Amino acid sequence: MTLRPLGHGPRRAPYVFLLPAILLFAGLFALPIGYALYLSLRKIDVKGLGLGKGSREEVWAGLSNYTDALHDPELLDGTRRVLGYGLIVVPTMLGLALLFALLLDADRRGRKDTLLRGFSRLAIFLPYAIPGVVAALLWGFLYLPDVSPFHYLLGKAGLPRPELLDGGGLYASMSNIAVWGGTGFNMIVIYTSLRSIPAEVYEAARLDGCSQLQIALRIKIPMVTPSLVLTFFFSIIATMQVFNEPTTLKPLTNSVSTTWSPLMVVHQKAFVEGDVYAAAATSLIIAVVTLVLSFGFLRVAGARTRQGGSR
Repeated sequence: MTLRPLGHGPRRAPYVFLLPAILLFAGLFALPIGYALYLSLRKIDVKGLGLGKGSREEVWAGLSNYTDALHDPELLDGTRRVLGYGLIVVPTMLGLALLFALLLDADRRGRKDTLLRGFSRLAIFLPYAIPGVVAALLWGFLYLPDVSPFHYLLGKAGLPRPELLDGGGLYASMSNIAVWGGTGFNMIVIYTSLRSIPAEVYEAARLDGCSQLQIALRIKIPMVTPSLVLTFFFSIIATMQVFNEPTTLKPLTNSVSTTWSPLMVVHQKAFVEGDVYAAAATSLIIAVVTLVLSFGFLRVAGARTRQGGSR
């Protein structure tokens, strides 16, 4: 019996399985980014009065679109507003997600406790399943003084009724929508990480006399640090790309402009002003800033984790 050498089929099999993902990545991700980069380096040159077809020509612009975007006061103001919004959303959302995950993972026994935890997980996660536009519209009407039950109850109690869609209350109201919708997802990520911790670790801690609070602070939180880093990473990206909440609340208040966030600036330039070249440059700047902030945080968190593990 002679052994025949294996053909190239088994070697090519992984590439065959990867081909659909590669095609989707190229068609839906790489090519649009490449086209946006191409547009960002072009502009329209208007000759004469710009009335004829030949009077408008697409020409090479170099980095002028990027220079104009970096000096755009609306983009800078939108970035400052989003940073203030993120300082409220990210710590609050991740703090609540961690708290709920720890409460759900507490030492509970019995069928009733299992059903209660299952219902609690569903109740906390359910707002994440609601589309962002629907959630923003729902909360927006709850904030309106004429139809809000909050204003009605405060008025009946003789308490002052705050302006939830104007001034400083706008940031709190908009942040509440993001926290309400995103806490459940982050809680599930952290809770899944908690459930993967071996039960023997908890048993050893209990034998040493640790309370539930000590177990949470000294064992659970340090061991789910990678999940906290991951959720923080996702939260940074979502904060920099905030669009649904301010766009949906804009018709309900005059405090939200058409350029409230950086992505709204891109939308304004592309679909209102019709300057897709400036919009492409602005969107790429937002993408680069988000990438730098996200991976910069990952590098810092990874370095601290390695330092903590070497001690």
